[in-house]
Amino acid sequence: METHISCLFPELLAMIFGYLDVRDKGRAAQVCTAWRDAAYHKSVWRGVEAKLHLRRANPSLFPSLQARGIRRVQILSLRRSLSYVIQGMANIESLNLSGCYNLTDNGLGHAFVQEIGSLRALNLSLCKQITDSSLGRIAQYLKGLEVLELGGCSNITNTGLLLIAWGLQRLKSLNLRSCRHLSDVGIGHLAGMTRSAAEGCLGLEQLTLQDCQKLTDLSLKHISRGLTGLRLLNLSFCGGISDAGLLHLSHMGSLRSLNLRSCDNISDTGIMHLAMGSLRLSGLDVSFCDKVGDQSLAYIAQGLDGLKSLSLCSCHISDDGINRMVRQMHGLRTLNIGQCVRITDKGLELIAEHLSQLTGIDLYGCTRITKRGLERITQLPCLKVLNLGLWQMTDSEKVRDCSDFAWWSCLYQPRTFGTM
Repeated sequence: METHISCLFPELLAMIFGYLDVRDKGRAAQVCTAWRDAAYHKSVWRGVEAKLHLRRANPSLFPSLQARGIRRVQILSLRRSLSYVIQGMANIESLNLSGCYNLTDNGLGHAFVQEIGSLRALNLSLCKQITDSSLGRIAQYLKGLEVLELGGCSNITNTGLLLIAWGLQRLKSLNLRSCRHLSDVGIGHLAGMTRSAAEGCLGLEQLTLQDCQKLTDLSLKHISRGLTGLRLLNLSFCGGISDAGLLHLSHMGSLRSLNLRSCDNISDTGIMHLAMGSLRLSGLDVSFCDKVGDQSLAYIAQGLDGLKSLSLCSCHISDDGINRMVRQMHGLRTLNIGQCVRITDKGLELIAEHLSQLTGIDLYGCTRITKRGLERITQLPCLKVLNLGLWQMTDSEKVRDCSDFAWWSCLYQPRTFGTM
């Protein structure tokens, strides 16, 4: 007897449809009644984020989403009231409003008028009209929030952080990128340094402070004292951070990832502080810190040898520094040394000899390397990504004995080249 897909039980169809992308799930639901019923099973849509343009009324939209168990929503354009979404999605878990430039405090205030206990993640990145007033509403009605994205919300001040510290005790991840009005006082609120006014967000695990220009080493002191469970800290482009501040961070045993990219006042001394402490970092980025040199690599080898990812792009390092580092860093998986113009083939040979677990390396703009060094690097057994970028090689220098390599490209993957 011939077996046809229409003979499958709905549960099996639902399992198959679960592997389709969102668009194909919708197409499958239009084939026939049986497929529609199977495609609308909640297991098919588990974890899916609905991406919506809210332009005109659609009475069937939110009942349809809820019937499929969809609880994560991204609003791509907002021409209706935000309250339309909140009222329609009673059990919403994640709301992404990033880039909704027309969202105002007034609109958000009309939407959040009672407690929404199910909401765990809220993204307001680049909602530039949002101010501390909205953070007051969020702190009052979204007390179960665990992830809050405020990157680019440039009107937020220390008062807003006080409100967050007062109302959002369950917060685990907070992004404050380019919130340039924030200062050490606001970070003190988050870290519970003003307990008389707010408990603080002491359960924070991820904190992004990229490009918060007013922050100084005092913020790092607050973080080290109050946010002891922090695992990821992004301080990139914070020009007020110095070596002295890193001394405060050096004993944060929970910290796993530290981003100091383009912190101009960080030098070898700061790296020494990190290495001499009790850190167990797996990721460190000091790219474009031009005061970081070969001595930092020696410190890293001594005290941060558990790193899996290390970024040193445009740092003042040479083959000598590579030699001092690689002998102790056998677990390193990713090494970014793009635009380190003092690195030569000797450095690449040392990397190839000692970093056998390396899966990715960035050599963008390393102008002193030649085919000899690249031959050694491409022989690394685990290598998946090789970024060459600005590196140039004449036709006569092209490597001939590495099969299937196309040297005009930027991204190496095993036995093939693609584009970035």
